[in-house]
Amino acid sequence: MNDEYFMREALKEACKALEKDEVPVGAVIVAGKRMIARAHNLTETLNDVTAHAEMQAITMAAAFLGGKYLKDCTLYVTLEPCLMCAGALYWAQITRIVFGAMDKKRGFTLYPSSPLHPVTSLTNGVLEPDCAALMSDFFKKKRKQ
Repeated sequence: MNDEYFMREALKEACKALEKDEVPVGAVIVAGKRMIARAHNLTETLNDVTAHAEMQAITMAAAFLGGKYLKDCTLYVTLEPCLMCAGALYWAQITRIVFGAMDKKRGFTLYPSSPLHPVTSLTNGVLEPDCAALMSDFFKKKRKQ
């Protein structure tokens, strides 16, 4: 199991969001080689602007671990986290973030000072074409409606 394997799992979650007419973002959190959380966007379903895939996954992983810190965990997410999610990941002290597609409008890397915790490492571009296509297709269909 490697980064591509877990990103494919995050893509499966993004497809679940797509089926619900949510922005298709999916996330999984891994501790060791074990997935401890899987989530997708639920902002429309829950009528909650904070119900991003990452936020749902953080809550699920913390509950699984029995504590608020996600040390020695990796988040795999199909889209670059926004500033809100990056802030939550800072407070969770997650060890690593791996994302697929860049978010050139709302991603946290747009900001000059990184909002990530100093212990957090970052990998981007994993399965980027697949992740980006899912988002692009979703918004093309939305614009036609």
